[in-house]
Amino acid sequence: MVSSPHEAMHRIFQQDPGVFARAVRALGIPLDDPVSATPFPTDLTENRPLERRVDTLLSIETKKGKFLLAVEAQGKKVPEKPRNWAYYVAHLHAKYQMPAVLLVVCDSRSTAAWASEAVDFGPPEWPSLTLRPLVLGPDNVPVIDDPVQARRDIPLTVLSAVLHRRDPCAGAILKVLVDALKGLEARDPDTATIFVELTSQGLGETSAAATWRDLMTDLSFFTSPISEEIRAEGRAQGVAQGVAQGVAKGLTEAKIEDILLLLDHRDVHVSDADRDRITSCHDLDTLNRWFTRAIRATSVTEVFGEDRADTGE
Repeated sequence: MVSSPHEAMHRIFQQDPGVFARAVRALGIPLDDPVSATPFPTDLTENRPLERRVDTLLSIETKKGKFLLAVEAQGKKVPEKPRNWAYYVAHLHAKYQMPAVLLVVCDSRSTAAWASEAVDFGPPEWPSLTLRPLVLGPDNVPVIDDPVQARRDIPLTVLSAVLHRRDPCAGAILKVLVDALKGLEARDPDTATIFVELTSQGLGETSAAATWRDLMTDLSFFTSPISEEIRAEGRAQGVAQGVAQGVAKGLTEAKIEDILLLLDHRDVHVSDADRDRITSCHDLDTLNRWFTRAIRATSVTEVFGEDRADTGE
């Protein structure tokens, strides 16, 4: 049952909202008198389903006690996010009766700087709540390019690779990570595979992802779907490149034969040196020009025209 003092202590502000401002002035908080006051419903229960979901939530226990760690991955600035984060922290504290820490992980320096700013909730004269997340980003997560350090802390090396994936140092991080994963595979292949997949996912479409795909060829022990996809893609690229090279070679050889056959049919004399020049040319555009000229040319000199005399054309 709600007591009368409880009712009185809050209902007085319904009667005279201005008493709030006058009372806190005694505390040195210079709030202005309200211009207007509109009663809002006091029931804060959600009347419709509203999904609020943190990216990762962990219960952490240390020697000093337990706390909740809420992890949010943030790729860009979203103005309403701090409001949601404040809700997460307050809700978690009330629901589990445990202190909560918000950790925001950013792969962008500007986003990390934005997320690191403390955000006050309430009037500027006296904010009732201040949100202060912990933020990890490219500027405070170290570049791990030392093999010993990588072997000592593979998870941190993976995080370093993901957060620095747009930086010039990404290749060096990935190189020591591959070496560390080779050692881990001998002890715990399942965990090693997980870190391979996390790295593959975390690099996205950056140039570092291409470097990682090249390095993955040294990780033949991995048979996860992602690693198999990477290898299959590499094989497909190799086949496609081989086919393209084969087609180009076939076209140039056919064009060379056409030029020589045409000149022979038109009784145009071709010296051994001229024949070598034609057969050693591998540039299809040049061969097409020569073929077009050979249709009417009365000498090989007219076929070559002003093209350079080197065999590469």
